[in-house]
Order: sequence, then structure tokens, then C-alpha cells
Amino acid sequence: MHFELKEEVEIPVGNVTVSGDLVIPSGSSGIVVFSHGSGSSRFSPRNRMVANYLHKRRLGTLLFDLLTREEDINYSNRFDIDLLTRRLVSVTEWLETQPVATEHSIGYFGASTGAASALRAAAALPQIAAVVSRGGRPDLAMEVLDRVAAPVLLIVGSRDFDVIQMNQQALAQLKYVKKLSIIPDATHLFEEPGTMEQVCEVAAEWFIRYLQ
Repeated sequence: MHFELKEEVEIPVGNVTVSGDLVIPSGSSGIVVFSHGSGSSRFSPRNRMVANYLHKRRLGTLLFDLLTREEDINYSNRFDIDLLTRRLVSVTEWLETQPVATEHSIGYFGASTGAASALRAAAALPQIAAVVSRGGRPDLAMEVLDRVAAPVLLIVGSRDFDVIQMNQQALAQLKYVKKLSIIPDATHLFEEPGTMEQVCEVAAEWFIRYLQ
């Protein structure tokens, strides 16, 4: 596989700088920005697995740390959805200034609490072309869901009962293109054999449809 760009980046956001990995395969027309869950980072093995799958489908990715190391020490920051949303918006605006990204549509992939910040950021940025949530907490963004114009795919494991209910409630609040995809026999972290592969496939199909 050939890459137009594959590098670690330092992204200024307000008065701090966060680290990220920007990968753009040759011939891609879309970039997926990842918003990881609490206690995770850009090195999340599940998000990395999704990103690698997207690369094979000619989609670019940006995985970055929502918090600096110093910020992450304060446990409450991991659940400060407003802070995480502002951080995601700032990183998106930085990405849009990069010459390599100017011809690319941008989508969000959010996991767990990161899905809430992805949906909130999409509500604030009408240029976001698609959102995918994996095991997400869209209930933490309920008051802005009716303002999300981007097509939204909610992915939940069939054995993640409480989160299924939260996602069903969120689906009802979304006003535009939307879908709930339930992965059979999967729990919250999709640790069961073959379940993350299914997540990768349905997420990639959604992004290919709406980013390319």
C-alpha cells in the first residue's frame, strides 16, 4: 500500500499541544478523525485496528490524544465532554489547514465517551460528512443530536444491554440520515472473536458511502 502521508504530528490546541498520528493513503478522498474513550489514547488497540482497516479501503485517519499527559492525571478531565468536544473541534480546524487534507471530506469515529464529543463536535461543525459511534454514549450529547446533520451510524454489541437502550433513545433524537447496527454476540468492548472485524467492516462501508 502506498501512502501520501504517514507521520506523527503535534497539534496546537489553545495553550497546549497534543500528539497525533496522521495517515493518508494514496488516492484517498476522506479522513476519519478518532475520538477515543475515557482512559484511552491514540494507541487504543481497537481504534488502531479500525484505522488500519480504513487504510486498506483508502481512507485517511487521524488518531490523537484528546488530553495531554498532565491533563489526563486529573481523572475528571476524562469525562469533561465539553473540554473533549472543544479539543476535537480545534483538532479538526487544524486538520483543515493542512495542505494534504484540503481536498478531503472529514468524518468522526467515536468510541465510548468519545462518541459524545464526536456528536457534539459534528453538531457544531456542519462540514463533518459522517459520524460512526462504537459502543458509544450518545446520551451524553442528547441535547444537540437534533442539530447533527452528518449521517450517523451507531454500532453496539448485542450483549451490551444498557448501551443498546441509550443508543435507541439517541437514534430517535437524530433527525437526518441515521442507522443502528447491532453486532451479534458482542459485549461493550467487542472482545469476542470476530466482532471487531464486523465493526471495522460496517464502519468502513459507512465512511466510504459518505466521505468518498
